[in-house]
Amino acid sequence: MNYRITHRTRYIYNEPVSLCHNEARLLPRETDGQQCVQCRLIIDPAPTDLRERLDYFGNRVVFFTIEHPHENLTVTASSEVSVIRAPLQLDDWHHIPWESVRDALHSEGSPEILEARQFMLDSPFSSASPEVLAYAETSFPAGRPMIDALEDLMHRIYVDFEFVPDATTVSTPLEEVLQNRKGVCQDFAQLGIGCLRSMGLAARYVSGYIETLPPPGRPKLQGADASHAWFAAWLPGLGWLEYDPTNDLIPEERHVVIGWGRDYGDVTPLKGVLFSSGEHEMTVSVDVEPI
Repeated sequence: MNYRITHRTRYIYNEPVSLCHNEARLLPRETDGQQCVQCRLIIDPAPTDLRERLDYFGNRVVFFTIEHPHENLTVTASSEVSVIRAPLQLDDWHHIPWESVRDALHSEGSPEILEARQFMLDSPFSSASPEVLAYAETSFPAGRPMIDALEDLMHRIYVDFEFVPDATTVSTPLEEVLQNRKGVCQDFAQLGIGCLRSMGLAARYVSGYIETLPPPGRPKLQGADASHAWFAAWLPGLGWLEYDPTNDLIPEERHVVIGWGRDYGDVTPLKGVLFSSGEHEMTVSVDVEPI
């Protein structure tokens, strides 16, 4: 699949901003199954300084500064991406228990495993806890194949939790999400990660987009798409397998990856600091268009 993606963020300030420093993680990264054909970041007003780098996880980061007074800021990421995901070969894994993966992570010392171990540790938005462990244990009984346990966890989150925009904030703890059974894609991804880490497994947060289809006979709405999130689990010899609990499916060609990290905090689309005495309003629109 080929997609044209437009992600537009607009800030309107009550009082002029004299200076701001920002980091944007809005440009898709290159992976084995994804190629960024054309990507650019349009910033209005024009920045005084702009530079791109790769962060610790290999995600593309654009740093920019605006050093003159401004009353609004618009950041538009425009990308054309080609996604080709090869089918997963998982036949042999339907007989390998999840405990084997856990034990490999704790006992072996290959470079691949050492890299995965950092995703076993607690992070600010995705930590192991007794409540999260209790929820995870239903999907991970003794001896259950790892693949079956992962699919069951994804399906349970999809069934047990209601997608409700504005039901949570970035800082809502997983225990509160578990109690209220409401949230959005980032909550469900971070819950899946917390469950896997509670079981001694490695999991990471994946940020990106998913193509959404309109109802039959209805036109596609501009801005109807949004940033999306899902989780990935590590398996020795296979690497990272992705799971989308918001939609109860394994990501394929309709998913576009922006980046990954320990949780949402590592791949925040746009963040920064500004100097102003007022408040601000923010609007975000995302369009994912097949081409």
